[in-house]
Amino acid sequence: MSLRDRISSELKAAMKAKEATKLATLRLINAAIKDREIAARGEGGPTELTDADLVAVLTRMVKQRRDSARAYEEAARLDLAEKELAEIEVIESFLPRQLDAEEMAQAVDAAIKELGASSVRDIGRVMGALKTRYAGQMDFGKAGALVKARLA
Repeated sequence: MSLRDRISSELKAAMKAKEATKLATLRLINAAIKDREIAARGEGGPTELTDADLVAVLTRMVKQRRDSARAYEEAARLDLAEKELAEIEVIESFLPRQLDAEEMAQAVDAAIKELGASSVRDIGRVMGALKTRYAGQMDFGKAGALVKARLA
């Protein structure tokens, strides 16, 4: 079952179960997907997004909500922060499992070894390989710092 089909079936299930938070979040996901499709059409790209494109959209949505939740917590608006965190939980249920720190370190070491990277100049190649293999599965900010530390 494709990611888009999973989202649609979850949307229907949330409607039937009258889960307001989940339903609202799934509608936000559908709106973000439609926006991305419209933008792709304007750029002359494909009319239908692949699962990898959908994972990128969902990852961006999670990042936006984390930033918002942090801002709300700093402003002492815990009610809004909780809403954002609830949305993150729903969105992350559609993303692939995230690699933990140890698995990320192993993936970085494997990519460095496979590419024969030996200096800081090779960071871009290593990060490119990681992004193609582990899209949506790791935090590339942390991975970049790890690659830099390994190659420095």
